[in-house]
Amino acid sequence: MSELTGHVALVTGGGGGIGSAICRRLAAVGAQIVITYSRDQGKARAAANSLAGGNHLILRAPVEDSEAQAKLAAAIAEKYGRLDILVNNAGITRAVPHADLASLDDETIDRIFRVNWRGAFASIRALHSLLAAGEGGVVINISSIAGRTGVGSNVAYCASKAALDSMTRSLARALAPQVRVLSVSPGWVNGEYAQQMPRALIAEQEGKTPLGRIGEAEDVAAAVYAAITHLRFSTGDIIAVDGGRPLG
Repeated sequence: MSELTGHVALVTGGGGGIGSAICRRLAAVGAQIVITYSRDQGKARAAANSLAGGNHLILRAPVEDSEAQAKLAAAIAEKYGRLDILVNNAGITRAVPHADLASLDDETIDRIFRVNWRGAFASIRALHSLLAAGEGGVVINISSIAGRTGVGSNVAYCASKAALDSMTRSLARALAPQVRVLSVSPGWVNGEYAQQMPRALIAEQEGKTPLGRIGEAEDVAAAVYAAITHLRFSTGDIIAVDGGRPLG
């Protein structure tokens, strides 16, 4: 398959479980992939080494660092002369019970919003000119059903994902028609975070999910691929990838 041959896709945090699955899915249909990372170069390099095709790029560019984002845009312009796809995948959280207000300290709140919301906005701001050039591009924000349900690792995380979905709608209107903007909104995903949780908790989530399991990184990657290549008349939408979990 070569649907994205000649296209360039940037995946922030592309070395993680979901990020690397997205990279593999897009590379498999011909895209040249730019993987950014904040701290773990080893994961980013391993993800790049797993990709089909060639001419991929790894760069350190923390999303909360606007100067680094500007340098990233310049590097992509120099190497490729274009950017067709931006996947805002980088994000952070930590588990804090929602009723434990004292443990959700200001530093944690600020860092979650700095990475999960401001970082995504900063990436779009820095890369908009490249995305809007030529035939136009697409932005996929990796959100979470926590932004809709209010159930997640902590209150700030839920709020940051709700803010991300709101930004998706705002920028879909503001950047049209040159750039489409969508959110892909997973439920529980069998990745690093879920694997740290007690098996009983995961089993409970599986039992409450109509499709009988939690998601895999590949499910999210498939939704990103579909949004880019098939849902070409969609923008501003929040695409759930949750097995129907809110119905359980």
